[in-house]
Amino acid sequence: MSFLKSKGFKYFKNLLIGLGASAVMLGALGKINSYPWGGTMITVGLIVEAVLFAFLGLIGPEKDYYWEKLYPGLDAYNSQVTPLTAGPQSSTGPRTLDADVVEGRLGGMLDELQTMSKSLGSLKALQEVDFSETTEQVKSMHNFYTKMNDAMASLNETVEDTKLYQENIASLNRNLSSLNSVYGNVLGAFRQPID
Repeated sequence: MSFLKSKGFKYFKNLLIGLGASAVMLGALGKINSYPWGGTMITVGLIVEAVLFAFLGLIGPEKDYYWEKLYPGLDAYNSQVTPLTAGPQSSTGPRTLDADVVEGRLGGMLDELQTMSKSLGSLKALQEVDFSETTEQVKSMHNFYTKMNDAMASLNETVEDTKLYQENIASLNRNLSSLNSVYGNVLGAFRQPID
């Protein structure tokens, strides 16, 4: 029975299950695509899987507890760790666990669990926050920024138009000044007496 609990057997069992499942999948693919080997492959894979599942049903499920993290030395199958209530043993006897060390570890685990509980409470509160209006607000802000960019572009065009307008007004003023001086000369010529 110890062979069934060994790491090597567990690895071999998982390898066979994986290979059998792969054969079934490849057979199904071959059958779906009407390949000549599809029927044979799916038959072989299903037989391997049937034998494996029958064997797994006979040996029963394996319990996997990870107590070796709390009780060092338990990861060996035949380890001899005495329970905390058994009291200290001799140096030649099984290994004993110091109650203070275990209590300290349990206290640390309790603190971690309380911290995790608070964190989960915060996450639950965050989950209950209603973000339904946030999407609309983001869309509204996007529209605002789009319109602001359009307005800035129009303003930039307006500045360019204003500069062009100022240049045209300055040119018009120069032309009017020239016309005024010509008109003044013409008027001055009419005012002079003719000899």
